[in-house]
Amino acid sequence: MEDQSTTVTARTKQVEEAPTNWTWVEPTIWTDRMLEALQRGVKGGKWFSLIDKVWREATLIKAWEAVKANDGAPGIDEITIAEYERHIEPNLKRLSNKLKEGTYVPRAVRRTWIDKPGRAERRPLGIPTVEDRIVQTALKLVLEPIFEREFFRHSYGFRPQRGAKDALRRVDGLLKDDHRWVVDADLKSYFDTIDHDLLMEMVEEHISDGRILDLIKAFLQADVIDKGKSTSPERGTPQGGVISPLLANIFLNPLDHLMAVKGFEMVRYADDFVVLCQSEEEAKAALETVQGWVDAHRLKLHPEKTKIVEESKGSFDFLGYCFKRGMKFPSKKAKRRFL
Repeated sequence: MEDQSTTVTARTKQVEEAPTNWTWVEPTIWTDRMLEALQRGVKGGKWFSLIDKVWREATLIKAWEAVKANDGAPGIDEITIAEYERHIEPNLKRLSNKLKEGTYVPRAVRRTWIDKPGRAERRPLGIPTVEDRIVQTALKLVLEPIFEREFFRHSYGFRPQRGAKDALRRVDGLLKDDHRWVVDADLKSYFDTIDHDLLMEMVEEHISDGRILDLIKAFLQADVIDKGKSTSPERGTPQGGVISPLLANIFLNPLDHLMAVKGFEMVRYADDFVVLCQSEEEAKAALETVQGWVDAHRLKLHPEKTKIVEESKGSFDFLGYCFKRGMKFPSKKAKRRFL
């Protein structure tokens, strides 16, 4: 893993860049007093008492509204959004009591498979039950601001007030600024290979509430039902879970900081990222740094899809677009998934 001085330097720099615009947070959870504590930093950098904000009925109502707006298929219990809504008040009250008493246990995740744009292989998608999606959303409402304060400014995926267009503009700008040597990296099966122990260590750097940590572990370890067969995951965070994108960003955040403190221009959208350099030597050094971090964190770079490209002579794909010789156009290998 990265050395201690590098980690401290990068995180110190990020605290100085901590966002001040918190208009997107849920005000029933993140009061002015809590936001002040978030902005200045809590003692020891850890939050100790958060579970009461998850099981609070006002939080669960906001979480339910978000789940309902997103719609989606039923989970393993086959309860639809409409069916859950028929008895919404007693359902949320019962759920609140289970969370408060510590008797809530996530159900198994129903696995389905979806096509990858422009590829022959398929992507596994995990569908939690409606109730589990509510709890995950409540968790996200509570936890996201804490980690948003730590996230690096050049990661753009699944974050408030950021998106793929911002990432593409950043890549465009770096190319125009003569960063034409590009490390086009591909993490092999990233969401399926995230190490649970390492992930929890990263979460525990900022969260000390044992009930919150137990909830996250329970979601990570929930059984997966695929065509009637049940398996217990030892690695990964299921795509389709509400909390999964946040956890995936938490896991890659140290890499963002490491690359920045070493002077590399990395642009990341979830598990898709490129490093833009001004020379071949810099690109090779950047790839070596990425490879070292990936190995230390028990991930893998795809050997056939990871490469160094000189953009003036070759091309690379990023977020559904192909960049080639100063031009950007929709990639033939992928649909425009994000725009």
